[in-house]
Amino acid sequence: MTGTGTVDGLVVVDKPSGCTSHDVVARMRRLAGTRRVGHAGTLDPMATGVLVVGIGRATRLLGHLSAHDKAYDATIRLGSTTTTDDADGEIVTTTDASRVDDADLLAAMRRLTGDLEQVPSSVSAIKVDGQRAYQRVRQGQHVELAARPVHVAVFDLRERRGDDVLVHVECTTGTYVRALARDLGASLGVGAHLVALRRTRIGQFALDRALTLEALAEELTVIPLGAAVAATFPRWDAPADDARRLGLGQRLPPVGLPAGVVGAFGPDGAVVALVEERDDAVRPIVVFAPGGAAN
Repeated sequence: MTGTGTVDGLVVVDKPSGCTSHDVVARMRRLAGTRRVGHAGTLDPMATGVLVVGIGRATRLLGHLSAHDKAYDATIRLGSTTTTDDADGEIVTTTDASRVDDADLLAAMRRLTGDLEQVPSSVSAIKVDGQRAYQRVRQGQHVELAARPVHVAVFDLRERRGDDVLVHVECTTGTYVRALARDLGASLGVGAHLVALRRTRIGQFALDRALTLEALAEELTVIPLGAAVAATFPRWDAPADDARRLGLGQRLPPVGLPAGVVGAFGPDGAVVALVEERDDAVRPIVVFAPGGAAN
């Protein structure tokens, strides 16, 4: 359905290949009847899978959601490198990869598991002097990005079809699977690039909750704001006076909350704020109460 008016909540989209994350946001703005729409964690146009979209007040969740771990199914092609480290770029080198046996492949994948210093692809969205790296590359500039610490918890071989390697990856935010493919090829001495990528999970939101744009056009299915917060963060049911103060953006004395971000709910069951207990105070990070402002 369309023109539903402003709603507050998350929509888990199964993004199709060939469109940008911004294209999905534009479509959701029309479906939800509001411009107050954003997404958590960009997917490249060639990639498919889980794209979490926030509507209304739920857009305040997105920065926290995008920081959660992610999971992917990917296909890496051994034996060739490209200008973009994926199939959208031009072939730069080709090498016979038939000599790479499974033992060598698995050993190289193990070396790329755990804490890594990863150099992002030069066509990433990282800003260099105020401009996206990919924009500089398109202008013909040479871009070299600094290595960044990432953690790859899982880099598993699912299947091998000749030079195509089907893998499953679970990693921290900021990890580039394209760069993982590039580095795998470099480690094996034959080069490699990413030919398919499907994101299967962001935090608690997986493909089993994702809907296509066509299905959402038929029925806009929104996870309500309170349910989205409860599914993502530890829950604290605050007493009425504490909930009122949090709704005004005020700090509270410590109450023994778990470390990290916590969702605070009022006695009526409505979500009031995201809070964090540190420096001897419960501090509102984002305020959801009507009339409240982000703190």
